[in-house]
Amino acid sequence: MTSQTPVEWLGAPDTPWVFVHAHPDDESLLTAGTMRRVSEAGRRTVVVFATDGAAGLADSPPGPQLAARREAEALASAAVLGCDRVEFLGYADSGLDGDVPGGFCGVPVAQAAERLAALLIEERAGVVTSYDASGGYGHPDHVQVHQVVAAAARQAATPLLLEATVDRDQLLRVLRLVNAVGLLPTGVAMDRFSTSFVPGADITHRVDVRRYASVKRASMMAHASQAGGGDGLRTLRLLRRLPMPLFRRICGTEWFVQRDV
Repeated sequence: MTSQTPVEWLGAPDTPWVFVHAHPDDESLLTAGTMRRVSEAGRRTVVVFATDGAAGLADSPPGPQLAARREAEALASAAVLGCDRVEFLGYADSGLDGDVPGGFCGVPVAQAAERLAALLIEERAGVVTSYDASGGYGHPDHVQVHQVVAAAARQAATPLLLEATVDRDQLLRVLRLVNAVGLLPTGVAMDRFSTSFVPGADITHRVDVRRYASVKRASMMAHASQAGGGDGLRTLRLLRRLPMPLFRRICGTEWFVQRDV
């Protein structure tokens, strides 16, 4: 965590937190431990999913049935994390290449921001989370979340905006460790991550979530559809295979960059 005390970091006891994510399962990877920590501290915890996840890689074909399955998985994950409210904005998953007709990444930012701002005002949110400017690894829906949340936070005058990200330096160290124990899938080039997320020097909040490792893993397990599909590196598949001591070490910190609203 930063040099702030836990009380200052969490906000006043009546401070609601709103976590905004592009797809069901993003919360389990980036903010699950923080969500549980915030919930246990008695703060109202809300998670918002921008898209239905219907175009994501999965162990079943894309489309309405996958969307329904991923919504059910998101609800199961949110229950594990202690969320008080789950909201689905209902936009179409744009797909990794952003080529799905009518996808979220093509929605006017002002239009989506107005909807989200109404929720932030309704919740009297004290904190809202989004993603870093590159959308982490560049997914067009993640980049859109970055832009939409920033606009909505300004409109709603939300006091604190935290961008969920990963310490790039730490990520590369972890990948080398995973590779050393033989768990990195064949053909994965670590240099592809050299421009993902943000460098460690830009991180403002390092949140210790080692205590919530089992909860974070349970959140990941809720997203069963995302453990399969595709031939490349699947993050959930990889993390679910790790022995718990290694999982706790790798997933025991969550990172944020504080931005001016």
